[in-house]
Amino acid sequence: MDRFRRTRFNPHLRSLVRETHISVNDFIYPLFVRPGEGIKTEVSSMPGVYQMSLDEILKECELLQSLGIYSILLFGIPEVKDSVGSDALCDHGIIATAVRAIKRAYPTMFVVTDLCFCEYTDHGHCGILDHVHESVDNDLTLGISAQQALVHARAGVDMIAPSGMMDGIIGTLRDALDGGGYPNLPIMSYSTKFASGYYGPFRDVAESVPSFGDRSTYQMDPANRREALRESLADEAQGADILMVKPALAYLDIIRDIREASNLPLAVYNVSGEYAMLKHAGNAGLIDYNRVMMETMIGFKRAGADIIISYHAKEVAALLH
Repeated sequence: MDRFRRTRFNPHLRSLVRETHISVNDFIYPLFVRPGEGIKTEVSSMPGVYQMSLDEILKECELLQSLGIYSILLFGIPEVKDSVGSDALCDHGIIATAVRAIKRAYPTMFVVTDLCFCEYTDHGHCGILDHVHESVDNDLTLGISAQQALVHARAGVDMIAPSGMMDGIIGTLRDALDGGGYPNLPIMSYSTKFASGYYGPFRDVAESVPSFGDRSTYQMDPANRREALRESLADEAQGADILMVKPALAYLDIIRDIREASNLPLAVYNVSGEYAMLKHAGNAGLIDYNRVMMETMIGFKRAGADIIISYHAKEVAALLH
């Protein structure tokens, strides 16, 4: 009998020789905070995912820590949206308020903030609009992104994650943070973010559907593999501390390409559409949900991911326990 086949007959030996492992420490769990009190509204397209007021977010943080999850990615849904996302630029806006409250109540929680404007603008795009070309003005958006980063830093965030895919964003934020007295605040770059159809349910929970057009002028063409690698390496050169591929499931080849080209930690975002497909298939009895979920997580790690941002994180943690 082949010696590799023999390892399959003994569960303990199989565990010892397993090449890829999943740990609860691999995960960052996304949370969506909105103004109000006593609000916990489930998103119909994403069963088990909620918009929550800050008091409910704090309860959720307690639950997460009981499962061994100590890292969250925070998104804000403001009460009022405008053309430049003013709430995101305010020290008393929804994100800054939430960061301060979470860090006060749970000092050991590692709080990452999404740095973008699509949730805060009335047009749903990721920055200040260039009305002539009906897209985002890259350079003007860099300016307000630097302001937003300093708002998050002053609130006490542990890491920022710029998701808008603006050219030059990492260098701009690094300069702003260093100049503002936050040289040790890390940046997790959405360095390779595709203009993907997998984001649909996220736009329900974040209330960030573009009022016109799409984001293909500043997000990546899903067909471009070499460009994907160039984008991540450019962010590394500008000072990113962690790179990211988003979405994850349809881009395992990109994850592997970046893993082999860079020694930086690499995150993947297991996005809303990927989550929703598994959830609805599981609820319909079409798949063994837990098995497929864990197989998917192993796939991300095997492709080269160090960090997994996932709405499945609580369920994975429960299974690992």
